[in-house]
Amino acid sequence: MTDKEKKMIDEKLKNKKEGLNDGMFVGFNEEGEEKTFYKLLEFDSDETGKHYMAYTDNETDENGNVKAYGSIVTYDGDYMKLEAITSEKEWKVIETALRVLQNELKEKNNEE
Repeated sequence: MTDKEKKMIDEKLKNKKEGLNDGMFVGFNEEGEEKTFYKLLEFDSDETGKHYMAYTDNETDENGNVKAYGSIVTYDGDYMKLEAITSEKEWKVIETALRVLQNELKEKNNEE
């Protein structure tokens, strides 16, 4: 990440950081538009040797399901970079982790 890109990010987030709770982050699309995301889970995979994050913007699909996304996470100092997952194997790692989280939440809700 270049110093110019870091400066742009810092400028865009200057007033935004105070409004973010733990587990929230601001991301930017290819057009530089910002969007608030919520971390679902973040983990390292022994299978791939990479660090992943599953997250959502709380938008729903046509069936009413909350959309979830997955990315490879790398860091450049304090700056987090989300990289595209390009292999079926890595998507299966994310899907499995989300399924485990979903089952744990269901069990917790059933206990209460």
